[in-house]
Amino acid sequence: MQRDYPLEKVRNFGIIAHIDAGKTTVSERILFYTGSQHKIGEVHEGETTTDWMEQERERGITITAAAVTCFWAPTYFSIEEKKNKDKKYRFNIIDTPGHIDFTVEVKRSMRVLDGAICVFDGVAGVEPQSETNWRYAEEALVPRLCFINKLDRTGANFEKSFKSILDRLSKKAVRMQIPIGEEDKHEGQIDLLKMKAYKFEGQLGSDVIEIDIPEHLKAEAEKYRGELIEKIVENDEEMMNKYLAGEEIAPEDLIKILREAVIANKIFPVFCGSALKNKGVQLILDAVVDFLPSPLDMPAIKGIDPKTEEEIERHPSDDEPFAALAFKLQVDPFVGQLTFFRVYSGTIESGSYIYNATTGEKERLGRIVRLQADQREEVKKVFTGEIAAAVGLKNAKTSHTFCDENNPIILEEIVFPEPVISLRIEPKTKADQEKMGMALKRLSDEDPTFKIKSDIDTGETVISGMGELHLDIIVDRMKREFNVEANVGAPQVSYKETITGTAEAETKYIKQTGGKGQYGHVKLNIKPLAPEVEDGKKKPKNIHREEGFEFIDSIKGGVIPSEFIPAVEKGVKEAMERGIVAGYRLTDISCELTFGSYHDVDSSEIAYKIAASQAFQEAAKKARPVILEPIMKLEVVVPEQFMGDITGNLSSKRGLIEGMDDRAGLKVVRAKVPLSELFGYVTTLRSMTEGRGSANIEFDHYAIVPQNVAESIITARS
Repeated sequence: MQRDYPLEKVRNFGIIAHIDAGKTTVSERILFYTGSQHKIGEVHEGETTTDWMEQERERGITITAAAVTCFWAPTYFSIEEKKNKDKKYRFNIIDTPGHIDFTVEVKRSMRVLDGAICVFDGVAGVEPQSETNWRYAEEALVPRLCFINKLDRTGANFEKSFKSILDRLSKKAVRMQIPIGEEDKHEGQIDLLKMKAYKFEGQLGSDVIEIDIPEHLKAEAEKYRGELIEKIVENDEEMMNKYLAGEEIAPEDLIKILREAVIANKIFPVFCGSALKNKGVQLILDAVVDFLPSPLDMPAIKGIDPKTEEEIERHPSDDEPFAALAFKLQVDPFVGQLTFFRVYSGTIESGSYIYNATTGEKERLGRIVRLQADQREEVKKVFTGEIAAAVGLKNAKTSHTFCDENNPIILEEIVFPEPVISLRIEPKTKADQEKMGMALKRLSDEDPTFKIKSDIDTGETVISGMGELHLDIIVDRMKREFNVEANVGAPQVSYKETITGTAEAETKYIKQTGGKGQYGHVKLNIKPLAPEVEDGKKKPKNIHREEGFEFIDSIKGGVIPSEFIPAVEKGVKEAMERGIVAGYRLTDISCELTFGSYHDVDSSEIAYKIAASQAFQEAAKKARPVILEPIMKLEVVVPEQFMGDITGNLSSKRGLIEGMDDRAGLKVVRAKVPLSELFGYVTTLRSMTEGRGSANIEFDHYAIVPQNVAESIITARS
């Protein structure tokens, strides 16, 4: 079986934005204009393709990333050329959520995509989640196009929105288009590179009509074209010399250099339009073809050889050994568990065995499907650069690597943010009790930011997530998808603990019960975890580092046999789960095993585990332990007359106000506020502003709790 589209004609990209910037509307237009559907689904009517879950349609928000495949022939081809399959490009698109509570979907999507369209509200410009999404894309080195949407809205301002991109995201952004009119006068766009203007007519704007640039916009277009060309030629010395010499540079040369600069993340082109009013979407699809990379343009994927621990590469080619990354699990009501994966090299066929390099296990790959949101298309074979889903893999998890068993590789795992909010949950009936465990496990497998644990003291089940909405959706899904009714407690902050000093402790665990006894002896040194400075270099073999913890084996001369070292690390990790100050999990600690001893007969894994746990607890008590709390980034948008009330209220909530801006006749207050002070804040804000205020809240960082607050937390826990 041959691939249906050559690799250079494949584009894997995501659509990312802050909530309500219009990205699902953009996705629906893309599906319509590419011919994947014959009717545009509207968010406000609850009929969208990519928002297919019941909760998404009811609430008008995206909750889970939806994968769709479609085909596009650029608008600059003639009608006859567009009929030719060889002129079409294959788009694998992921529409991601905009709400901060579902940020996991954006983070994991960025890991497996080659490009992104960042959508911005033409009134609000850059918003808090825009910054978070941009940061995820930066971390993954994903090339980006920017689309300033909603220019038909009252208060829309392209220049102000563009400036917010320059100020808050990147100075590398450059205008590729400027709008013809704004608000109710928005008619189309001017392409600054081609110096052509465009209007959109016919059924739902499907006809792209080239027109002359309006006279009153010619001077402005010339000015911004000069800025654009300067930005492009900066990336090529020969073209820069031509430009400085006053020579005309051919458009195809400019496009070639611009493409290279976009792929290298040196330029972020900015486009504009109104997806709802069907203006500008086709031109951004042309830009995807012209400027976003194919898998062939991306560097080879790097990984670790599990046998030698050396760094190895896989190049984007069907002829290379198979390598793929599982980036998402999803429970499908009809076919069971789906494991989404991105193929970086080689090919895989249904019916063959898939090797999971992360676990070292093999599973039979019964069926492979290509997803169109919630619709499935069965395929026999997937190739390099494709995104597909495997049906029924039992042991696969997010971040697992699938590969050729004879050429193993482990790709870098996706690191997810820690949950910041928890609540207690209990089944309503005995029948629900049996089903609840399975439902929670399935949902936590799907979503790595959703955690489950049992409270050691009470035996109750505690679930944790990224926000109140996140946990609300989880409980709702349990009821709808698994028929589990549950009672839930009030939301609680997920506090953590850490240490601020260095300490040492030594413990001997000796137990004689007649016959074989128990003997374990360890000496530990603990200190706050320093940032990882290896910068991609291989870690020394004696250091095992993971999120929030580092274990250093400094045993010399075999005073503790090597087979007992993992038991010491396990004992430390278990002790970290039981906090020192108020019983919250400890984090950001470096623990060094410096000395110990063993007994030829009595030493055992359990003895070393207990000794390590006791030594760690003793050392942690001496290392100035503190409680950490999640600090949220808060953006409040209110009419000016309420500013005094809002700022005063934030100050009373231990908030730190960082800045104030104007936005379309409203005031925007940016602040950092502890999560514990923000429960029910949106309701409070509405009552304070006569229903005219709105707020965006997202996690920013953990910080040490002030002493007076810490005392009240300890009292509440005791």
